[in-house]
Amino acid sequence: MTALARRTISAVLAAIATHSMAADPATNFPTKSIRLIIANTTGTSVDTLARVLGVRLGEELGQQVVSDNRGGAGGLIGAEIVANSPPDGYTLLISSTGMQVITPQIYKKLNYDPIKSFAPLSLFAVTQNILVVNPAVPVTSVKELIAYAKANPGKLNMSNAGAGFQSHLAGVLFMHATGIDVHQVPYKGGASLIAVIGNESQFTIAPGPSVMAHVRSGRMRALATGGDRRSPQTPDLPTISEAGVPGYVSTGWAGLMAPKGVPKPIFDKLYATLVKVVNQPATRELLERQGGDPATNTPVEFIKFINEEYARFGQAIKLANLKVE
Repeated sequence: MTALARRTISAVLAAIATHSMAADPATNFPTKSIRLIIANTTGTSVDTLARVLGVRLGEELGQQVVSDNRGGAGGLIGAEIVANSPPDGYTLLISSTGMQVITPQIYKKLNYDPIKSFAPLSLFAVTQNILVVNPAVPVTSVKELIAYAKANPGKLNMSNAGAGFQSHLAGVLFMHATGIDVHQVPYKGGASLIAVIGNESQFTIAPGPSVMAHVRSGRMRALATGGDRRSPQTPDLPTISEAGVPGYVSTGWAGLMAPKGVPKPIFDKLYATLVKVVNQPATRELLERQGGDPATNTPVEFIKFINEEYARFGQAIKLANLKVE
């Protein structure tokens, strides 16, 4: 073979290789930083979990993942940004209970579809809602709380963080399932927990990350969790369902989404990376420190999960008679 022939063959092979790399958009993805939209304010449980994930994803992908908090309007602002972003994998959304399944049901006008505008990747953490009481309340179990409330109709207060918040809807479902007569008292955010600590309200059902420090210090007594199974972080706490309210489920969660239309090779790479990092011991430990139970599922399972959560919280919204804004 002549030198010219060898050079010609090498040039052809190089051209084929270059074309192949160009044809697969995931080959070099990402080549720049990724913007991670968090539709929650800084310091919330979803925000802290998202930042753990962002750092770990960046380390695995070899590019910085920049957390960008865009809270407000129940998460609509952040969701709309991602829904209208180029579907190239460089803008991602932290999906969560409030912005994904609660807010879309209490806001009349959305500039995007809560499901169809996105390409759901996977869950990455579940946060348990925990039923807690003031230690002065003479109960140590869910059944005792129900019995005590029925013996004292209209005398107990159940605090929540405001209309439409997880603690509000979790409480509505609990009251409906148990038939107890208690006053739902709305507070602004964390003030609902201070009310329980001060016995201004006697109990609440609130996200685990926000109450466990108070439980450990003895300022609150935990009775049960709202998941469909016990949390590995609180294995001694029964679920509300197994403790006397069959079928009761109310949890928070966080997942990752891309804009609809992201190329499949990039989507697949993001999904594989997400599953890999969430299942790494170091990531699991960090998520658990922030009160999250690490969890992943397939994109199809994630969509099914969101639809089930939509229906569950939809029931609570109707029971609460929340007005569409």
